Amino acid sequence: MASSGAVGPSPESRQEQFEQGVAISLHLWQSLTIAVQNNWGGADSSDKRDWLAGVVVDMFPSFVDLAAATTSTSTSTANNNTAQNGTKPKKLPEEPIAEEIEETLLQVMFDEFEANVDDQSEAEVADRIMKCRSQCAEGNFVLVEELRARWLDTKGKKIVAQAAADPNQDTDADTDSDDDEEDDGNNDVHMDDAPALVPVAPREKPEPQIDEDGFEKVSRRKR
Repeated sequence: MASSGAVGPSPESRQEQFEQGVAISLHLWQSLTIAVQNNWGGADSSDKRDWLAGVVVDMFPSFVDLAAATTSTSTSTANNNTAQNGTKPKKLPEEPIAEEIEETLLQVMFDEFEANVDDQSEAEVADRIMKCRSQCAEGNFVLVEELRARWLDTKGKKIVAQAAADPNQDTDADTDSDDDEEDDGNNDVHMDDAPALVPVAPREKPEPQIDEDGFEKVSRRKR
């Protein structure tokens, strides 16, 4: 007796799961989470993270479009009517490589959050996204479910990036820091090794130059 359950998840389900995998991967990225929590991207930092998820998703061809293109090609070949209908198939983006995703993540972090990521964590995020893509293409959502469980477990907890110790600071402060840690609430997640995330320092505005008549001189910006 033939089994009727071998079709697998629909293209729409695979696309939805992949999009969730991308979004959750970005929410689990500590460097981005710190930038959002501290509003390094402005008041709409959280929206910028959601926008970044859409940017990454759009780098890949949609599973729905891929299925439609495959069906269209098969039907056209079977009926041999390509010349008759004259329609051109929708051009889909090629599958990106992990390095392209890494570059996109770093560029958005710099442009939108004014932060440099130097801990190579973007490579881990990109690799996770690529694995989600591969599994979702096979109708396998195990990794997405694992990421979702991790996110739900940490949802609402604030990440505290601890600064490196000052070598010139007196060691007597160690006792005070221990007491502070005991007073912290359970909602804070302390990182042993804070990500090398450095906000870009704002450029200082030069002092205005006043001429002998009391008017401000206009100077060109140096590139």
